[in-house]
Formats: sequence, C-alpha cells, structure tokens
Amino acid sequence: MPGPEGRRLHVVAAVLEDAGGRVLLTRRTEGRDLAGAWEFPGGKLENGESPAAGLARELHEELGIAVDPADCSPLIAVPFAYADKRILLDVFRITRWEGAPRGLESQALAWAPPERLHRYPMPPADRPVIAALRQPGCYPITPEPGDDHAAFVERIERLLTAGWRRIQLRARRLDRDALRPLAAQVAARCREAGAELLLNGDIALARELALGVHLRADQLPGLKRRPLPEGQPVAASCHDADELARAEALGVDFAVLGPVRPTASHPGAAPLGWDGFAALRERTTLPLYALGGLRPDDIAEARRHGAQGVAGISAFWPPAR
Repeated sequence: MPGPEGRRLHVVAAVLEDAGGRVLLTRRTEGRDLAGAWEFPGGKLENGESPAAGLARELHEELGIAVDPADCSPLIAVPFAYADKRILLDVFRITRWEGAPRGLESQALAWAPPERLHRYPMPPADRPVIAALRQPGCYPITPEPGDDHAAFVERIERLLTAGWRRIQLRARRLDRDALRPLAAQVAARCREAGAELLLNGDIALARELALGVHLRADQLPGLKRRPLPEGQPVAASCHDADELARAEALGVDFAVLGPVRPTASHPGAAPLGWDGFAALRERTTLPLYALGGLRPDDIAEARRHGAQGVAGISAFWPPAR
C-alpha cells in the first residue's frame, strides 16, 4: 500500500477501561471517513498541544468526561498510510476519569470485553492497538537446542516462570524425528503455563502437535493460503515491504520485522533503524515485533514506532546454570 507523501496527521486515541476491564468504543457517524466503523475515542491534535492534553480535550468534547493528562499512560503509537493520508495514531491507556461517558456528537458507544474487540469492524490502524492490549510484548526465540535437551527444557521453564507467554522454538539443525519429542515436551510445559509455542518453519510438525508455526521469509512465496487453521497461531519473519504484503495476504497473526539494529544472527543485513521500521509499519495492519539487537527493556521504544513489542534470541534466553 504506497500511501500519500507528506506530513502525518497526529491523531490521539484512548483505551478507556472500566473497573471490569471492558474497553469503550465509539462508532464513526455518517458523513465521516470509514463511517460505521468502531474505534477508540479521540481525535486530531491542535497546534501546540501535547498528546495527553489533546486527548483530554477530545474526550471532554466527545464524551463529556474529565481526564487528567497525568493519568494517560502511553500504549502504542501506530504510523499508518491510508490511500489519502498518513496518520500517527498515538494511543493511551486510561483507567481514571470523572463523569459518565456519553455520545455528545450523536455517536453510538459500546463497552467491549477485551477478548471481543476483534469482532468489531475497525479502521485498519486499530488492529495493532488490539494486539498491544491483548498479546505478549516480548517474543523470545530459542537458540539451537544442542545435545543436552534436559538443560534446554529447564531454560524454557525459566522463561515461563519469568512470565513469557509466546515462545518460538527454533531448532533448524534437528531432523523431524529428533525434534518431535523435544517439541512435544516443550509444548506440554507451555500449555501448563498458558503460553503459545510456535515451531520455526516446520508446518507439518506444527499440524501434528497442534502448535503454531513461525514461517521463514523464504517460505512465504511458496504458500497460497494460511497453512494452519484459526486457533493455531501463524507468524512470519519479514525484512521488507514485499514480504510483509505476502504475510498479510496469507492471513498470518503477526510478523517479526528487522533487523532494526546490527545483529550477529543477520550479519549481512543492513539494519532498518527505527525510522525504517516505522516506514514499513505504515504499510501493513499486522501486529509486528521488532527484531535485531534488541532487549526486553526496548519494548517502550518499539511501541513508540508502532511495534507490538520486541523479539530476539541472545538477550531473551536465560544463561546456563
């Protein structure tokens, strides 16, 4: 999706959460772009406004509620290119306000449980926001298992104990017969912890074990449809706009994009930098993890450039005991 050139519109939006965890959505009225779509409430910044102050103003004008800008917590800033404009959707999470929200501009309101947000038709730029709300911010990737599988599984258990809930098992040097028992053992640990496990590249074994699959970039051109049913996560590694477009056309659930910084795992690849990452972020609705020379504490920086979170190997893998 090429998108227009020129300056981005800075749009602010709120994830308003009530005491039960429900999220407020508003419906775009007739006569506006994307009329009928549901969205997170907010609007365009005025000259000289800070994002939090502008959001507080918009929420007062649209919903009649009073919000202290200090109570606006940054969630994600999504750059996106529509056919006729480029926007930066700057989203904040808010759990405190005064007054009862009501549609002062004749817009319909709905309080949606987080797990049902994806059922509402929304503008394309909002899809990554839902992912940032509901899905893990870190995506650790395992190194090759080596010969000591017991030690490898023990380190997986440490990842799960630390709270990781989405893991990629990357074992490209093992044949399927050797990988099968290891993957089954790791999968059992992940299920007990309520975590997702995706196998790197092996679609057939993922089907057999009812796991997710993480597609390599070189697999994308050979696939004509999503390789696993809904409910089994499918991800893809991407490095440029063409690969992102192929991944989105296949219906993957998320993608990993990089390298953002120089990294030993991609020694010949020119790093995108955060500006390059954001430029590619504009072209897809997919939730994206940033990859390449990053650490778990880079999540906030990644989300400022539209990433769901960060992925990696060495900085995420626990040290040997």
